Amino acid sequence: MNTISTSVKDRLAIITLNRGKSNSLNREMVTELTAMLHNIEQDDNIGGAIITGRESFFSAGLDLIELYHYNEEEAKSFWYLFLDFVAKITAFKKPLVAAINGHSPAGGCVIALACDARVMAEGRYIIGLNEVPVGIIVPNSIFSLYSFWLGKANAYKNLLEGKLFSPDEALTVGLVDELVKSESILTAAERKVRKYMSFEANTWQQSKLNLRKEIIDATSADQSEDLELMLKQWWSPATRAILKSLIDGLKSKS
Repeated sequence: MNTISTSVKDRLAIITLNRGKSNSLNREMVTELTAMLHNIEQDDNIGGAIITGRESFFSAGLDLIELYHYNEEEAKSFWYLFLDFVAKITAFKKPLVAAINGHSPAGGCVIALACDARVMAEGRYIIGLNEVPVGIIVPNSIFSLYSFWLGKANAYKNLLEGKLFSPDEALTVGLVDELVKSESILTAAERKVRKYMSFEANTWQQSKLNLRKEIIDATSADQSEDLELMLKQWWSPATRAILKSLIDGLKSKS
């Protein structure tokens, strides 16, 4: 695979996001992640998984530079692909822990939210959902995932503000479960996922699916209506102007 790498250690799969400096999510990466999670879920020799990134980025979220240049059909198919991926990772039955080694805004945060637990590195990093200031309408399925961990009131307020949290703030609001030094991130994540893996597998997995029923239903529901509103706004002059400004800024830094 071109955008992720995977290793297996004593029945634990470690998926490393590996696409450029910022691990931004494009069509290829979302497709590969979906396929890898499916393979792991079907493999009886693997009991759980960790998702992590590289250097100072877990994932910077969606690749806005690539998405900006999609035509209408390409944009529509990508958003369906991404929301289908969110549904599948939310319903992933085996233990799944995010080792958030660095920045994790927007789509990177969504991946972390779908995991069973989140360990984040200490440092000057950001995590959260900042879609609204970018001009992107957040579908109800993503709000359901966010509020599952933060509670509806906190999720509502922070989503509308596009709040990006520091690691300490993320720990306080319940967005992450543990902060560790960068060099200990995989050790801490492995400790957490192996605790889950130590329980009888069917009991743990069915309990997870039962407890997640509402968010599984929300992310698996027909997204057509939400996507229609999202795509209408995506092509609006206001959102296109915001996106172009962001992209120009990103290009100037590269």
